[in-house]
Amino acid sequence: MAYENNNAAYDLSLFDDEVYTSAAPARELEDEPVRKVKKKQKTKIVEFSEDDINKARRRKHNPVKLIIGGLCAAVVTFVIGAIIVGQVQLTELNQKIISAQETLADTQSIYTQNQMKLEASLSNAEIEKHATEVLGMTKASNAQKEFVSIESGDKAEVSAQKGENIFTQFIESIKNLWS
Repeated sequence: MAYENNNAAYDLSLFDDEVYTSAAPARELEDEPVRKVKKKQKTKIVEFSEDDINKARRRKHNPVKLIIGGLCAAVVTFVIGAIIVGQVQLTELNQKIISAQETLADTQSIYTQNQMKLEASLSNAEIEKHATEVLGMTKASNAQKEFVSIESGDKAEVSAQKGENIFTQFIESIKNLWS
């Protein structure tokens, strides 16, 4: 058996039934079982028309799924829009706060300047100078002073309390609780 020889080169005669003339010894036909080649079974082919193929290719859409998907997309779009609008409003309010703080700082600076000017203009020396020069006033002398004496002495008089209404009594009781 030539095909059992492991050292042999490829012998094409093993694969064909035809006899080749070659330098290799001829193959002896023995009573070997011949392998039966299985015939390939023909595949069953079903032919469809072009319309049937196009219908199968088209995706079938479920209207409920389409509506739910559309609603979800609308909700997501609304939420993203609301977030963007909120951020814009937040930015605008922050800008207003910053400008109000700047205005407050400027106003406080002007107020401090005006206070300093007012204090400088109302010093005792300035008041006396204005009174003597502009108003023509002089310091009081003893001739201008008049003394009054009361012989009966000092008196203190306590006024009688009027009857208080319920409302004032209630307020007084609350004040007493706090003290």
